[in-house]
Amino acid sequence: MDVVSRCERTQTPANVDIEALRERYRQERDKRVRPEGDNQYIEVSEDFSEFFEVDPYSPAVVRDAIEEDTEVAILGGGFAGLIAGARLKQAGIKDIRIIEMGGDFGGTWYWNRYPGVQCDVDAYCYLPLLEEVGYIPKERYSYGSEIFEHCRRIGHHFGLYDGAMFGTMALSLRWDELIQRWRIKTNHGDDIRARFLVMASGRYNRPKLPGIPGIKDFKNRIFHTARWDYEYTGGDATGELHKLADKRVAIIGTGATAVQVVPFLGQYAKHLHVFQRTPSSVDARGNRNTDPDWVKTLKPGWQAERQKNFNAAIYEMLSPNMPDIVCDGWTELNRNIQAVFADSGNAAPSLDEYMTVREPEDYKVMERIRQRIGSIVDDPETAEKLKPYYRFLCKRPCWNDNYLPTFNRPNVTLVDVSGSRGVERLTEDGIVANGVEYKIDCLVLASGFEIATGLKRRIGIETIEGRGGLSLYDHWAGGPKTLHGLSTHGFPNLFFAGWTQGGVSANVSEMYDNQARHFAYIIKETRARGATTVQPSQEAQDAWVETMQATEVSNKDFLSQCTPGYFNSEGSKVIKDSPLGEVYGPGYQAFVHLIETWRNNGDLNGLILEK
Repeated sequence: MDVVSRCERTQTPANVDIEALRERYRQERDKRVRPEGDNQYIEVSEDFSEFFEVDPYSPAVVRDAIEEDTEVAILGGGFAGLIAGARLKQAGIKDIRIIEMGGDFGGTWYWNRYPGVQCDVDAYCYLPLLEEVGYIPKERYSYGSEIFEHCRRIGHHFGLYDGAMFGTMALSLRWDELIQRWRIKTNHGDDIRARFLVMASGRYNRPKLPGIPGIKDFKNRIFHTARWDYEYTGGDATGELHKLADKRVAIIGTGATAVQVVPFLGQYAKHLHVFQRTPSSVDARGNRNTDPDWVKTLKPGWQAERQKNFNAAIYEMLSPNMPDIVCDGWTELNRNIQAVFADSGNAAPSLDEYMTVREPEDYKVMERIRQRIGSIVDDPETAEKLKPYYRFLCKRPCWNDNYLPTFNRPNVTLVDVSGSRGVERLTEDGIVANGVEYKIDCLVLASGFEIATGLKRRIGIETIEGRGGLSLYDHWAGGPKTLHGLSTHGFPNLFFAGWTQGGVSANVSEMYDNQARHFAYIIKETRARGATTVQPSQEAQDAWVETMQATEVSNKDFLSQCTPGYFNSEGSKVIKDSPLGEVYGPGYQAFVHLIETWRNNGDLNGLILEK
């Protein structure tokens, strides 16, 4: 069956009362706003370091300190670090150190081994370097174990294990002008002197904890989903949590992780209490095995083409004749908008026309999801509490076929804390919410990661100093200052992978790949031209910052109307530090074209090379 015929407009309610819903959305938002904003969360340091530093999956690394020079050091062994290592190897750079806190490659897919862990993005787009390593995912939405193995596959394929330093945390990064290298100090006392340094730790790196009074007073078992304790629960990521049969369990958080975890806790625990401030938008998952006949049709370059289409189907305007080849819940809204313009015969809608159609279609999609919840959850009161009253993409959308039915189980209780200050406090053996204490044996924290908090909290490295002792944290106090989002003046030979000032793809692994191709080219050319250091000129950096300010399409008005979450600084009046960074307004593909053109010119315009 061809793509177009099987990817049609989703059936949504024909009419919705937009004005009434706007008011309901506002009310639901306002009752959840907390004045502390991001400060309602606790950093995993000092008294709470065990939630971060303890590795339940690998034995602690015990070794002597390493003192050495290396050509490139990469901080982080997840997708960003692996892709960076792969592209650098392809550029002919062999001497690479990857410094990774976990016991193996994988990043978030090493740490996240909770029951049901699964990617919620099309795996054929999301898993990186599929064509390069010759692998096709088993299912459309891969489970965590397969993704972790794919990370290891990349490591072996590109020889990255040879330079890997696992169980190792970077504590400080300082540019040494005398030796023209970055000096990396680690928790093992290492002194790694790297000519080039790539920051690739990602934003799903450091767990954060809810700032609940009494959290240190709780005497029973407590852990974060990113450090799952199977010794306590029994079983593994596929289930069989048999040790919970006599346990009263509570989970705090109902985001993407909890949506996957709750069905397993509900199945195995004696009783489960789900504490919810804001419900997630949960739709049908509909996972399926990979069709071998489809695989036979794939041509070289298929993954890049699919990734490009996926990004367009979420963040950009699909033309009426452009097929949505991914065709899933992420692309539903734009697919429906596309159908409206196709019906009207408008082959080239303007941005204003697009936005005019987008709003009512958004309300219709969310109403469809709410109606679906009401058809699945038996108790009307519980069903109503589970309904999301906000716009699509205000919070990360979720898809799961078992989450909603779990609330029909007699041993599962939903505790709504939306109208209060969340959970009020912890006691030695319970949780107090809405004036009621719930006695529990185990508390699971599905409270997410340091995604949109301050730069230093996100990175977790105490000191990052460039030339003249300039702190990166001070240098970027007013916002990132870069050329193309990848390097900054005053910090020679330093490159960033992630969200800073550039194009943002709907698929993070695609973004990492295009960034890696770019800085691998710069490093290769710097070496080939006999230079020792490379950094943006002040003028080029200033020009790029101005370009970003001039072209950025702000979504702050949209986010200001959203329910609190990490997308909008927890509902703060001043939305800052977006998890997407500053976004290049013309779009992701325009940004990719810009940096590809820059590379093809070959003159390294805007960079200073010094010998």
